[in-house]
Amino acid sequence: MAQRMLEYDFESSAGFWICTASNSFQRAFNEELAPQGVTFRQAQVLGCLALEGSLSQTDLADRMRIEPPTLVGILDRMERDGWIRRDGDKTDRRRKLIQPTPAAKPAWSKVVAAAHRVRERATRGMSAAQLEQLRKLLATVRANLEQHVQTKEAG
Repeated sequence: MAQRMLEYDFESSAGFWICTASNSFQRAFNEELAPQGVTFRQAQVLGCLALEGSLSQTDLADRMRIEPPTLVGILDRMERDGWIRRDGDKTDRRRKLIQPTPAAKPAWSKVVAAAHRVRERATRGMSAAQLEQLRKLLATVRANLEQHVQTKEAG
């Protein structure tokens, strides 16, 4: 067996566990969405709008962790398909606010159904108490990391 040049203790890395679980979840979600004619990125756009209401293109790109030019292509297709509209911001003419349209409801229903199927597979065998513990643990991880970022930005 060849010796590895780069060593790391992956088995003890919470970051590795979280990232690989996230990648597996995203892959499963993609597999559920593909036959529905919805991409993962389109589902993300609709999910962000469902969670937070209308968002500017910049804010939406930040939430999705993608570059704004990448988002433009996604939004162009969604607008062409009638799922979203871009409205001018009354306080800043340079900003465009993204809004879902009624035509997005069938696609959103498919996204929600796919999300339920993947969630069911991902949590199979877990008790309600384990799911609550998982939620709390991941919320703690997120809060710890966000606090570090906020502290760094303030300093």
